Amino acid sequence: MADDMSLNPSRDDFAALLDQSMGGRDFMEGQVVHGKVVGIEKDFAIVDVGLKTEGRVSIKEFGAGEDGKSPLKVGDTVEVFLERVENAMGEAVISRDKARREEAWTRLEGV
Repeated sequence: MADDMSLNPSRDDFAALLDQSMGGRDFMEGQVVHGKVVGIEKDFAIVDVGLKTEGRVSIKEFGAGEDGKSPLKVGDTVEVFLERVENAMGEAVISRDKARREEAWTRLEGV
């Protein structure tokens, strides 16, 4: 039979389990993170940023290649801005455009 502690974990126990499941990564909303393209749908790239769920980014945000088609392929690593860890549909809310703006702002501050 399980002991009382496993049936009624404390807040600290829960925090430790959550930290363990996230691999010790400290994802904070409002920062640029690296993600991996795990799928491409009609108009969206599915990007895994290491959270429990992936995010969807419009392919238009990545621009078109020389042939007018998307330059993205499954397996590519991209930088995206993490707006929210999870929305009402359970997806990470991420943006390539905001990541570019953040990068430009950082360069401006360095000048």
